[in-house]
Amino acid sequence: MENKENKFHLIAVDMGYGHQRAAYPLISFSSDGIVTANNYKGIDPKERKSWQGNKKGYELVSYFKKLPLVGDLVFSAMDYFQKIDSFYPKRDLSKPSFQQKYFYKKIEKGLGKKLIEKLNQNPLPLVTTFFVVAYFAEYYDYKGEIYCVVCDADVSRAWAPLNPSTSKIKYLAPNKRVKERLVLYGVRPENIFVAGFPLPEENIGSHKNILKNDLKQRIISLDPQGVYRKKYKKLIEEYLGPIDHKEQSERPLTITFAVGGAGAQRDLALNIVKSLERKIKNQEVNINLIAGSRADVYDFFVKNVEARCPGCKNVRVVYNPDKVKYFQEFNKVLRTTDILWTKPSELTFYSGLGLPIIMSKPIGSQEHYNREWLLAIGAGIDNKNVKYTDEWLFDWLNSGWLAEAAIQGFLDAPSSGAKNIEDVVLNKKIKEIDELHLL
Repeated sequence: MENKENKFHLIAVDMGYGHQRAAYPLISFSSDGIVTANNYKGIDPKERKSWQGNKKGYELVSYFKKLPLVGDLVFSAMDYFQKIDSFYPKRDLSKPSFQQKYFYKKIEKGLGKKLIEKLNQNPLPLVTTFFVVAYFAEYYDYKGEIYCVVCDADVSRAWAPLNPSTSKIKYLAPNKRVKERLVLYGVRPENIFVAGFPLPEENIGSHKNILKNDLKQRIISLDPQGVYRKKYKKLIEEYLGPIDHKEQSERPLTITFAVGGAGAQRDLALNIVKSLERKIKNQEVNINLIAGSRADVYDFFVKNVEARCPGCKNVRVVYNPDKVKYFQEFNKVLRTTDILWTKPSELTFYSGLGLPIIMSKPIGSQEHYNREWLLAIGAGIDNKNVKYTDEWLFDWLNSGWLAEAAIQGFLDAPSSGAKNIEDVVLNKKIKEIDELHLL
């Protein structure tokens, strides 16, 4: 039966960007925008303080990971508690984890109770992008359906509830590996829907017209010698329409470097700018440095870009303290982006927009699995020594390798996740995506 209001409650948490970025494309289906579970209007001050402690601790450890020896030791200790076990051999992995028990202890003490009482006044379907919200919604007897959107290509035991076989939580998985993983954790298969990661509609358009038009222009920039376009002319024309392998791009190559929520890789961005200094000054390359919603990262970039690349006018810093507005600006920047350079976070799934992803070093167990997924579909490539970016990057361009990565992402990474989630949650249409890659 279709929901009368045709809306749902959308709940995320303000911890990095991943959970809110996954929620942003679903706003149009939400009755009250994105509700932030750790900072909503009316939250108990003690509860907010508890959430803030967890957030600051993670960001601090992530930032100091770059320090030799000590940083790696501290981060490894933290990451151990959220590690993802090897998938093979397939076996029962339903034993609760330390991380999971930790959050349930907090829930028993009242975490999330007030929010669920508030939402129960209008018990629409509840869609959350963070597993702890699904936990406390079920614990405090939320009257509506509970859906959890998974934000990575593989997940730890913490994503499944303590008693998965009896839980009513339903999962919206980005790929088939996550579904299989959740089954090993004890979740009933009928409670898992492979929908794909939700991507922004403004980058897709009706019948993917925006996505295809942007990708067609991107392929020209990524294949300056026409190597890929000539070899795979029929494939490109089948999906994007006629394309001339001799056509040259009307814009400089545009690279967007996205710093993670902890801001830990800001120095890497400056080293990229330094290596590409000559090409930037010659207007062969444009750089977008994504500071996100962090004022400290924005100030760092503004202060240091001129020192690393004097006179480089076409290095843009993207920043907005409001996360929703930041996502809007970021998505707009992506439309004219040729290469997305980032760690393999939730942005891994943006390969579905036909964006080749150059991957910096993963941070955390889940990002290692995101990296493997990107490599498996051929849409991501590890960066080489950043000091020599001006050499290896253009070898990749001239070979057509990055153009191929763009097409592989377009073909094999799902791009209709938001629509699929709408269909499952609101319209009760259950049709899983055709996703072939299992790691």
